[in-house]
Amino acid sequence: MTHAPDRVRRHGPRPVPRGPRRQIGTGWAARLRAGRRSLGLTLLVAFLALLAALVVPGVAQAEVEGEGLTGVLSTSRSGPLEDIQVTVTDANGDEVDQVESDDRGRWTVDVPEPGQYTVTIDAGDLPDGVELGSGGDSRTVTVGPGRVQPVNFGLSDGTTGAGGGGAGRVIQLLIDGIRFGLLIAMAAVGLSLIFGTTGLVNFAHGELVTIGAVVAWFLNVNGGLPLLWATVLALIVGGAVGALNDLAIWRPLRRRGTGLVAALVVSIGLSLALRYLVQIIFGGRSRAYQGYQNQRAVDYGLFSLTPRALVSIIISVVVLLLVALMLQRTKIGKAMRAVSDNRDLAASSGINVDRVIIFVWALGGALATLGGVLVGLSDGVQWDMGFRLLLLMFAGVTLGGLGTAYGALVGSLVVGIFVQVSTLIIPSDIKYVGGLLLLIVILIIRPQGILGSRVRVG
Repeated sequence: MTHAPDRVRRHGPRPVPRGPRRQIGTGWAARLRAGRRSLGLTLLVAFLALLAALVVPGVAQAEVEGEGLTGVLSTSRSGPLEDIQVTVTDANGDEVDQVESDDRGRWTVDVPEPGQYTVTIDAGDLPDGVELGSGGDSRTVTVGPGRVQPVNFGLSDGTTGAGGGGAGRVIQLLIDGIRFGLLIAMAAVGLSLIFGTTGLVNFAHGELVTIGAVVAWFLNVNGGLPLLWATVLALIVGGAVGALNDLAIWRPLRRRGTGLVAALVVSIGLSLALRYLVQIIFGGRSRAYQGYQNQRAVDYGLFSLTPRALVSIIISVVVLLLVALMLQRTKIGKAMRAVSDNRDLAASSGINVDRVIIFVWALGGALATLGGVLVGLSDGVQWDMGFRLLLLMFAGVTLGGLGTAYGALVGSLVVGIFVQVSTLIIPSDIKYVGGLLLLIVILIIRPQGILGSRVRVG
């Protein structure tokens, strides 16, 4: 009988399988076990991320066509410029190759290895009325491993487009900046909604942009579907991939109580894995949608736009307005805002938080897909296009105010305009640096962002 209290003391808590009493009675041992599981998960994901960074790139580079340079020579009035001689030299001044632009103004040169190269066009081959812009007849660019680097030349044909000078060039860059900012906003709104409802800083969001553009390209080029229907199907796939992200990865991690730092590491590893998987499947070259390789810009007086650029602006404005109406007028939109403001209070009010979060992930995936298709329409589909836009998306979200969809829209527009207009001063090859410098300045002056509220962190 003397051992009965010991048995009760040892085995008494076991009959209680779950419930509030077990949560209240959790001691340091349980916390230590949970901490070990979280640490083990973090180390596992860090190892996978390192493995992807070291092993997968080598496999991917063996599968793609290698490194290269590409570009399109055209102007608003003259259209594609054919038979323009393009010469590429390496860092030592040795000639790598010499080609001529085709009937679409496009040229491509394969380079032997990653590094710095100088691209020069023969100004004597330019037709009458077409002149070189302020950048001159040569560009020095750096080609990364497994990457085909686009090269742009400023050409003027007397219109007020990008090749013109003075106020006409400023207006043209302003319009281009609005278009670029709207494309960033398409993806950044989903990133902001995900952060607002889950607190997750998702570094894999850029890969949702790439996957959407690549799926649309395969359906359009290999499947023979018109781009409109290919985009609709890609939106469904993008929404499904976003929802699957939450169901397979993030919801189980939330239920395990995984911290935000560990989740951040998971998103980085997922980003690396998806990015190089796309490179293996899609390849390293920039590819265009069927029938949209080359379009002549239409002169609107103060500026000029290609039809695809004008359609991109219209689609972006319409979709972003629909998202704003959804957030303000619909039941699911109000539930999303409630979960973003206070998840516990929303759950106690009868809102199914998990259902709202999976809807946010699906919506974010669909918006990222549409943004990827529109970016691919103007700049070509590339395996790392989403990753190159990721920092600008973060800049737009942070600049506008963390967790607010409207802040992401405003911040993305500011970043897009600033990036394009900054090419008046800095080379276009490093124009993305301007957006990051703007972010730093604004955060020093107003840390909460343009539309964000001042809160205490920590």
